[in-house]
Amino acid sequence: MCSPEYFAVSYEINPWMDAHVPVNRRRAVQQWQQLVRTYESLGHTVEFVEPVRGLPDMVFVANSGVVIGGRVYPARFRYAERRGEEGPYARWFDAHGFVSDGEAAFVNEGEGDFATVGDEVLAGFGFRTDIAAHDEVRSRLGADVVSLRLVDPRYYHLDTALAVLSDDNVAYNPAAFDASSQAWLATRFPHAIVVSETDAAAFGCNAFSDGHHVVVPSGAYEFIDALRARGYDPVPVDMSELRKAGGAVKCCTLELREANAR
Repeated sequence: MCSPEYFAVSYEINPWMDAHVPVNRRRAVQQWQQLVRTYESLGHTVEFVEPVRGLPDMVFVANSGVVIGGRVYPARFRYAERRGEEGPYARWFDAHGFVSDGEAAFVNEGEGDFATVGDEVLAGFGFRTDIAAHDEVRSRLGADVVSLRLVDPRYYHLDTALAVLSDDNVAYNPAAFDASSQAWLATRFPHAIVVSETDAAAFGCNAFSDGHHVVVPSGAYEFIDALRARGYDPVPVDMSELRKAGGAVKCCTLELREANAR
């Protein structure tokens, strides 16, 4: 995770960002700190990346790369406004022992568009990540990658449209995907939780699950009820200030899968 110490909405690179809407940075930091405390209270270990002045979106650390089996596939951001994040993240991965094959050849935005479900990686494309990056993840990380096309610019990253709940199930907003991707998801995950447009717009899909607890933005009311009905333990957190930049729980969270874990 990375503190929103320098968080701001000073440019617009997704439909949620409005540089004319004031941002309360102090409140953003408080919400992020509550997310950290939530993870720690659930027994998770949190590692921290040092924020860099002038990189206001660095708090959305999920976009920094994909880590599987102790290896990292690093981000290569689409927009110039975020490319300055690549160096600090790469140095952090190297300093913490995550192996990389060097810079990515293709534009990709890390776990923003790559979601690990058991031994599969679901990979989004259409707005931020080039589909060629999917083959690069296959070759570098040895992963079985399934490509899914995103079609609604509000859900520009996979993690705004789909949440991994367990090693064999997900929640997703069907309207964020094209018809063939919808059909594949319905077949592959027949027991998935279908997230309504209202809850998707509240960033409900931008959630983190450890298989039992699901840390979820507090405004996704029907999704929270559905999780509880399915036997999960939803843990709502307020992400309203960070949502002004188009991110919430999962955007603020990179999962570090070490060599003995998937």
